[in-house]
Amino acid sequence: MFNSEDLKVFAERGITPEQATRQMSRYDTGFEWLDVLSAATPSRGIKVFSENDKKEAFNAFVSNSLKVTKFVPASGAASRMFRDLFNVLESGEMSEYGRNFTSRIKDFAFYTPEMFDGCTPMEIIDKVLNDSGLGYGSKPKGQLLFHRYSDDVRTAFEEHLVEGALYAKMNDGTISIVVSVSPEHLEGFKDLSESVKGRYEQRYGVKYSINFTLQSPSTDTIAATEDNKPFRKEDGTLLFRPGGHGALIQNVNEIDSDIVVIKNIDNVVKEDFIEQTLIWKKLLIGKLILLRERCFDYIARLDRVLKIGCKDDIVALCKEISVFMDEQFCITLPETIPYEVLPALLRAKLDRPVRVCGMVRNQGEPGGGPFIVKDADGCTSLQILESVELNPSDPRTAGLFASGTHFNPVDLVCSITGADGSKYDLSRFVNEEAGFISSKSYEGRKLKALELPGLWNGAMSNWNTTFVEVPLITFNPVKTVADLLRKEHLG
Repeated sequence: MFNSEDLKVFAERGITPEQATRQMSRYDTGFEWLDVLSAATPSRGIKVFSENDKKEAFNAFVSNSLKVTKFVPASGAASRMFRDLFNVLESGEMSEYGRNFTSRIKDFAFYTPEMFDGCTPMEIIDKVLNDSGLGYGSKPKGQLLFHRYSDDVRTAFEEHLVEGALYAKMNDGTISIVVSVSPEHLEGFKDLSESVKGRYEQRYGVKYSINFTLQSPSTDTIAATEDNKPFRKEDGTLLFRPGGHGALIQNVNEIDSDIVVIKNIDNVVKEDFIEQTLIWKKLLIGKLILLRERCFDYIARLDRVLKIGCKDDIVALCKEISVFMDEQFCITLPETIPYEVLPALLRAKLDRPVRVCGMVRNQGEPGGGPFIVKDADGCTSLQILESVELNPSDPRTAGLFASGTHFNPVDLVCSITGADGSKYDLSRFVNEEAGFISSKSYEGRKLKALELPGLWNGAMSNWNTTFVEVPLITFNPVKTVADLLRKEHLG
């Protein structure tokens, strides 16, 4: 299947021959469909905070001294954001979308009179997209000017610096931020960071520790032909494809922090609208702290009663832990589990990374949703699933997305250290069975692509998970350039 040149390429990329062989066998075997029981809803699976819940979570946030790091996935190019404008240039025909865009060019933060005044609509689009002007069609979203202020304009990257300063400051005044970028945009991000961070350090009285991380080539996957053979380019070399955002679990695994906050690069607002975002970020972190402390406490109590060996005490504590796991994480254990293995099973379930995920009321936005599934060990758990992970031929699961009340805005706070302060090896908690195979093309030839379990999907499948309803104002993605004309971005 592989030749000597292939093996050299594997070595350069950090892929073992065994891993490559396993990838190819996946095209033959596929992935098992998940056993999805129901959508998570406020009646079961999604917590709607009471005023008392908010108070407890906020108090936990303000009293904590844990290290918090912002992790911002920012590898993608902004080309999809401008897809409709690219269509105008390629067709040579102005569309209604293009007319609306050019008629409001002065409303965008990237507008300058020098660049755009006197231009025809077609010239405006060309200058926005191509290197003769702004070159936004080939830049990443993080480097685009999103917001205009009375005395300034800010990129999406800068808005994350502002957000971090307002909730993630450690006792020494440091803000820790890790941004995942693609290799071709690394220098651009470094230059942007160096040119702007001093301004925000002075304004907010903080010190930024900003690190850029690259997705490892070892996480790329080998493309396959339609008959499941290695896909080779015209020159005979293998075609590798990015494994998807699930590969970023390795980047998160390298972060030295107690808590990691994950939010996409384009989900920002003007500072005028940031108050609710900050409030809910603090509440989610506070809830996470409360949950991890209870997990640690139960582990310690379980170890103590097991050491003493009193069966009645062990049974009583196991019941208490089971109720906690069910109420907080929707983890229910099979009734057939024998007493002899129950304490060890509960301890293993407690001793895992924890995440609290904000969930927004369904507004018809694309993306994954919250579900309750039955795992391979017979226990139930909360999972964020994409539509491709549900069996379309199963009538029981076909309507689950339609019945969901909430969707995933990618608003996660994650605890990645254990009771002793040591970091979990996050690779141990990935569900390797949660990937999927998609159909793509390369230079007009059809191919199959292997997608790794998504970062907030299968890559965190074996974490303890809580879903919390958050208000829509906390979710303001920029999927198309027209989204920048929403009030949360215009002001």
